[in-house]
Amino acid sequence: MSELEEKLKKGFAAAVSEALGLEVAENEIELSLSRDKAHGDYASNAAMKFAKRAGMKPREAAEKIVSLFDCDSVGAQRVEIAGPGFLNVFMKEDSLAAIITKVLAAGDRYGWSDYGKGKKVNVEYVSANPTGDLHPGHARGAATGDSITRLMRMAGYDVTREYYVNDAGNQINNMALSLQARYLQACGKDAQVPEDGYHGPDLIAIAERIREEYGDRYAETDPKESFAFFREYGLKAELQKLKDDLKEFRVEFDVWTSEQDIRNRGLVQKALDTLAAQGRTYMQDGALWLRTTDFGDDKDRVLVKSDGSYTYFTPDIAYHLDKLDRGFDELVDLFGADHHGYIARLKAAIQALGYEPDKLNVDIIQMARMIKNGEEFKLSKRSGKAVALRDLLDEAGVDAVRYFFASRAGDTQMDFDLDMAVKQSNDNPVYYAQYAHARMCSVLEKAEGFDIADKYDLITTAKEKTLLKQMAEFEKTVADAAEARLPHKMVNYIARFAQAFHSYYNDSKIIDQDNPELSSQRLALVKACEITLKNALDSIGVSAPVHM
Repeated sequence: MSELEEKLKKGFAAAVSEALGLEVAENEIELSLSRDKAHGDYASNAAMKFAKRAGMKPREAAEKIVSLFDCDSVGAQRVEIAGPGFLNVFMKEDSLAAIITKVLAAGDRYGWSDYGKGKKVNVEYVSANPTGDLHPGHARGAATGDSITRLMRMAGYDVTREYYVNDAGNQINNMALSLQARYLQACGKDAQVPEDGYHGPDLIAIAERIREEYGDRYAETDPKESFAFFREYGLKAELQKLKDDLKEFRVEFDVWTSEQDIRNRGLVQKALDTLAAQGRTYMQDGALWLRTTDFGDDKDRVLVKSDGSYTYFTPDIAYHLDKLDRGFDELVDLFGADHHGYIARLKAAIQALGYEPDKLNVDIIQMARMIKNGEEFKLSKRSGKAVALRDLLDEAGVDAVRYFFASRAGDTQMDFDLDMAVKQSNDNPVYYAQYAHARMCSVLEKAEGFDIADKYDLITTAKEKTLLKQMAEFEKTVADAAEARLPHKMVNYIARFAQAFHSYYNDSKIIDQDNPELSSQRLALVKACEITLKNALDSIGVSAPVHM
């Protein structure tokens, strides 16, 4: 919450405690912004909430609270009683306008706080197999995950952004066999891509690159002997393409962890030994099982099959143990909707390793339907299959794609309207928000010859007060969105703030040559708004254009 709201809650808690003879904590006080100027700036239901506990009628309780409320200590002008006992607070003009000073002083750091107290959090997201193009589900997970980590860093968490590369399974072997076949075809050999292989044009391009670099060197060798080369080359090429696409999408990671490396370092055996030491494994039918039913899973899970090979689950447990061993206070995984059933067994494994279940939190990211011309847009121009991230960026641009994906909770279904995303009008929410920022910059550019004021006693209109109160909410919004891992809370804030500024801009003469004092104060307000909106857009990875 804002400093102003903290003061108000503290003031009400003290007044209620004294007036009603109760012990009331600040966090028990509920406060809301008043929608109507006639009802003040803030409202509280404290009298109605605590009257019964004190054996009073709400109106009687309200009168006692008002008589003891210290207006001066919180910068309030007065408190009025409305209806059955609502407490409406009218703030002094300078107490609201003080937010301008704070924003201008903080600049790019406005909205940052120590709310998270440096809590070490690992957030893993995307983690798509390096076997082809990223699709809309990956793109939504990337936008959501990156926005979450941006918000958490602003809110004072110590965040590590991580990508888990599944480079040790059959899907990589199938990719390598597919690439090998494409290379042989490029060399004029008769070769077929395996039925369960990868048929996208990206492997054809990689195969042609190999032919250019190595000629026919691998055309005559035993395919079994050259398999390792194609596996390594294809994995490196696909992973680099994936990194390049994500970077263009403004999504980068601090750590890239390889499943193969997890295996090579003996961490899978370490995890199995840890589970055995905890008494959580047993042998049955020649296989090693984990007692996940001890922790709420619907059935126990196989770790090592009777042929000695690991299930998909086992290196995943080792990976999460490795993250825990790195000292994180909390692990956050963003999973696609098709992994929903995987959550219970993974949380059970965390507990079987000896950790509390809340060490791991999993957020589900639903797929998004691409809509164009009123119909579902399914095919990729590049692969002829699912729409690729690069297709989306070609169609709508980074800003629109990121804003739209961040605008809805990840676990909800959504339709992505490509026609709306490219509209240059106020109907398009990202255009509307960015246009507000461009307008702020335009006003400041036209203000040559005017100083930015350092006092704000003339910032008094209802629309100016709305902007002041919304700016004061920004830090709290960042903290709330970060803690809940819900970037759409920030998108909702951006939409409200942009609307408030557009309304103020259309209704007010900001630069008035005949009134330089008012103009300089309003310019200070606009500058503070510009900083706030830019920081808000940046928190979800969207640019804040100066001109549009």
